[in-house]
Amino acid sequence: MAVFRIERFTSLPAAESWRRVTDWERHAAQVPLTTITVPMGLPTGVGTVFVARTGVGPLAFDDPMEVVRWTPPAAGRAGLCRLEKRGSLVRGRASIDVYPTDSGSHVVWVEELGMRLLPRWCDPLIAGAGRRVFGRVLDSMLDRPAGHRP
Repeated sequence: MAVFRIERFTSLPAAESWRRVTDWERHAAQVPLTTITVPMGLPTGVGTVFVARTGVGPLAFDDPMEVVRWTPPAAGRAGLCRLEKRGSLVRGRASIDVYPTDSGSHVVWVEELGMRLLPRWCDPLIAGAGRRVFGRVLDSMLDRPAGHRP
């Protein structure tokens, strides 16, 4: 499995960082050739399944994800979200944690990805690409310059 971790600090309060990083459809704006479909009318919670579709035409694949833990931040408590990837091509899990800080919040995103058609020696390449792509996603969602670290 390819594993990567991304951390960002922001002046945004934890509740606002949480709202932004769990706006699933907004993630697609920074991931090339990807759309994300979320069930309409339902708030996100445990059991919510949404699908990221990446590619063009017959070369596209679906990456369905299920929310298996959903604890928004509240009263100084961290927000914890866990996702299980349930696709036929992409498997694994992700966690997005939002910790309140004295100056805003600290967001930690960890992914474990398994790609069925790729050999294990590709894992470091996948992890590096994931770190770059999802780092851009976080920077965009938190309205930060790419790669910015305080």
